[in-house]
Amino acid sequence: MPLIIKSRRASVDKLSKIYPDAVIIDVTSRGLSPWVRFSPFYPHSGIPVPFSPEKFSMTVEGIWQGLKVFETTDVDPSKLSISDMKGIKRSTRKYGKVLGHRVGLTGDKLLSYGEARRQIYLPSYKWVLDNRVQDLIHELQKLVAKKTVVLLDYETNSEIDNLSRPLSHAGLIQLYLEGDWPT
Repeated sequence: MPLIIKSRRASVDKLSKIYPDAVIIDVTSRGLSPWVRFSPFYPHSGIPVPFSPEKFSMTVEGIWQGLKVFETTDVDPSKLSISDMKGIKRSTRKYGKVLGHRVGLTGDKLLSYGEARRQIYLPSYKWVLDNRVQDLIHELQKLVAKKTVVLLDYETNSEIDNLSRPLSHAGLIQLYLEGDWPT
């Protein structure tokens, strides 16, 4: 059966009419337990920070935001320890233009958005899929074998190299389940 990615902003009633026999699962930070554990904001703890030996984060989003470098401010290691899924984001409104993502907390190189997506975000999220949510991966595999499954996410871009829109972690779940993880 198919696995479909849709926007969380879509009406669940409307989606239920389009996919009448589907299981609809919200995998965002606003999703229900246990599926919320797929959210990059979920505090799994112990997530290795790329290029930073012996440094760990509570969340994938903490790594992504923590290594971001802006015009007016550098990395923010405090983002690695946030465990309540709040206050993780860092905005251009507050800090100015994003210059890139630092290669580790103390590295001297900045990665472009595309490079950071491949070298920071993807490995961090895959680590969570491999090490923290295998029970949910198996449950999704069972559901998809029997029914259509609709995963809800704020973003629907599953194309790793489409840098015009943020990446959908629901799309990454789909790629992982299909054995098509990007390299």
